[in-house]
Amino acid sequence: MPTVLEATDPRVAELIAGEEQRQHDTLCLIPSENHVSPAVLAATGSVLTNKYSEGYPTRRYYQGNAIIDGVEELAAERARDLFGVEHANVQPLSGAPANLAVYAAFLEPGDTVLGMALDAGGHLTHGWGVSVTGRWFRAVRYGVRRDTGVVDLDEVRQLALRERPKLIWCGGTAIPRTIDFAGFAAIAGEVGAVLAADVAHIAGLIAGEAHPSPAPHVDVIATTTHKTLRGPRGAMLMSSARHAKAIDRAVFPGLQGGPHDHTTAAIAVALHEAAQPAFTDYAHAIVANAVALGEALIERGYDLVSGGTDNHLLLVDLTAQNVGGRVAAEALERAGLVCNYNAVPFDPRPPLDPSGIRLGTPALTTRGLTTDHMADVARWIDEGIRAKDNAALERVRREVEELAHAFPPPR
Repeated sequence: MPTVLEATDPRVAELIAGEEQRQHDTLCLIPSENHVSPAVLAATGSVLTNKYSEGYPTRRYYQGNAIIDGVEELAAERARDLFGVEHANVQPLSGAPANLAVYAAFLEPGDTVLGMALDAGGHLTHGWGVSVTGRWFRAVRYGVRRDTGVVDLDEVRQLALRERPKLIWCGGTAIPRTIDFAGFAAIAGEVGAVLAADVAHIAGLIAGEAHPSPAPHVDVIATTTHKTLRGPRGAMLMSSARHAKAIDRAVFPGLQGGPHDHTTAAIAVALHEAAQPAFTDYAHAIVANAVALGEALIERGYDLVSGGTDNHLLLVDLTAQNVGGRVAAEALERAGLVCNYNAVPFDPRPPLDPSGIRLGTPALTTRGLTTDHMADVARWIDEGIRAKDNAALERVRREVEELAHAFPPPR
């Protein structure tokens, strides 16, 4: 008997089924993706999507929000407890709006912001030119050392002293090493800047104590909820109590109207799951898998930015293989290994055809893969990149699919 969706809109049902099958048959190596639990998925698809709740708990602009207030208060309480912060706002719709709210809370247009350059591992919203954060604010960027691939805090300090930013960002989207929050805090304190930590990628590692927490060192923490935290596609802002009012007013009414209450509920579920002892094991397993995968790739002659990883993410420079990142990523997808092409520091190639690929282990770890599997994953990556024809890619795909079927995503 067909489901309600199949009966109502068979084309959409067909597309969703196709995506479910794709996720089942392939291995996701994109570090910003994961597989949510059935409980998170159920909350995301709940009747809470029917409600509009502009405002904050007990201060809404619509009636009928008593239960929604409970959902949001529960999510915020769990965020405070899990990350050890005084204030949490769980309403941002995604990562970029959450980061924009940081600007709205602390800066005026034209103020100076210091963030990591996009091609060094930063994020568009840290002041890159194509983002409004680079158009509405005066952006200064720091990078990494050419010889180590790691942030040089002496350079950051010199830039900060010279440019006197009002906001400094630490964190980004392609940083394979531990972030020195205390070091950034010392610089921010010296120049009187607000320090914001963008931990979208590593929030789950922080929750699972597999990466140091920024909470004791920074003014505001911005994060998405769908990467290593293994929640729905949403975001959060966290801070000390003294910044709570500014953060809340920046989110609403500063940037958005009513939150997505079904997502808020799913965030609450994900935070509950992340507070369980098993999640600590999961977070450390993510890192162990990434380290093992990196070591296996190095053995096969691949260059990793910074020489390896401390977290969930690997940035692979394919210059020595004489293969562009886009070509490699497209070949790997045909082989059943889904990653993304990515610029590497000091990349001479254009952004749409860069020199690298970005790999991550959160989704693999969710499926139950361990360090014992990483040698095979590295071999398949190597064979996929070096494949000369579709027959070779298809052979790899069959092997990948066999492992994927043995370790299916949560259902």
